[in-house]
Amino acid sequence: MLQAHSFLWNYLWVAPNVYLFILALLLCKRGFVRVSPAFLAFAFVSALAEIAAFLADVIPSVSPENFWRVIWVGLLAESLLKFLILGDVFSRVFAPYGSIARTGKRLVGGFGGLLVLVSGVVAGFGQGDNINVIVSGAHLLEQTVFIIESGLIIFLFLFAAYFRLEWDRLSFGILLGLGISSCEHLATWAIIANASPSEHVRTLFAFLNMATYHLSVLIWVFYLLVPGRVVAKSAVPLPENNLAVWNRELERLLQQ
Repeated sequence: MLQAHSFLWNYLWVAPNVYLFILALLLCKRGFVRVSPAFLAFAFVSALAEIAAFLADVIPSVSPENFWRVIWVGLLAESLLKFLILGDVFSRVFAPYGSIARTGKRLVGGFGGLLVLVSGVVAGFGQGDNINVIVSGAHLLEQTVFIIESGLIIFLFLFAAYFRLEWDRLSFGILLGLGISSCEHLATWAIIANASPSEHVRTLFAFLNMATYHLSVLIWVFYLLVPGRVVAKSAVPLPENNLAVWNRELERLLQQ
């Protein structure tokens, strides 16, 4: 059962992406494109890219080089969209502080786009007929994105907790799913890089990665489709804090 290309392996590779694609279709019908177009694009692109990678893996006529090229295309698109998602979440969480929200969104999205662009250029200058370059480049990009992604997510959670900012259900669910997936992938990658496990243990880690992503998709389904409880908010305005001061000074700086 716990072997590559077993029934469980194929299920964990395909099923989460089918669920994610269905989730994207349902969100489209609910007009979600106006709420978070970045996550909606990520759901469609990620699901289709992973299904394409699965087909490239099981079709005998697809060479290893072409399989990893499919992985590269999907990885580049997913990486860019992840940073756009984080920028959107940053903007919604800091919505009461307009200048900080707009500036943070641009910085996160711009940095992510720059990272993906640099990675694509580096890959383009690599030897196209050398599969080792393609494989190592894909792994390097993936781990780099996971490191930065998890760092930004932890920063958002800690920063919001420190200033007691309110989370909307959408932002919390999206960030929770991305955070669990990125942290688990980094943990398994660190173990593999330092412990040099056997091929069987590597396969078990691959199962863990796919199962964790499955969990992330279920988290998104729950938070994005199941309505939450409506909590009455106090009409009493909160006292000004350091974040409000920073927002006011940043707005003054941008207007100069």
